[in-house]
Amino acid sequence: MPLVLDTSVLVAALDEGDESHTACRSTVEEHSGHLVVPSPVLVEFEHLLRVRRRPAPWLTFAEELAAGAYAAYHLEPDMVLAAARLQHRYADLRIGFVDAAVFLTCVELGEDKVATLDHRHFSVLRTEDGRALRLLPELD
Repeated sequence: MPLVLDTSVLVAALDEGDESHTACRSTVEEHSGHLVVPSPVLVEFEHLLRVRRRPAPWLTFAEELAAGAYAAYHLEPDMVLAAARLQHRYADLRIGFVDAAVFLTCVELGEDKVATLDHRHFSVLRTEDGRALRLLPELD
């Protein structure tokens, strides 16, 4: 079973200075299936690390991605449209494109869970049949 990773979990898992590092690193390391990173996450991830002046985790991630530790998930144009529609549907939450893309990647892959620290957005989003995703790591 794949595990779809949101930007927040990637940043925390690879940046030892992040307060959620241990929980996120454990979530990533303990998953036995594929680790899936939707392509929009890549841009946001690199940007956040650059803002934090932490280039080493980006290089580490890129090396691990190239070695097959992660699978990049490409969004086709119809999925971009679906993400925009999801953003419109949840306009009051002001969810961004990356969050919408992560959520829809889970839906496309038939996954019932997502690795994210963004519980504010992901706890509200629902699939077409009304199901919520399980959020990892579970926060107290």
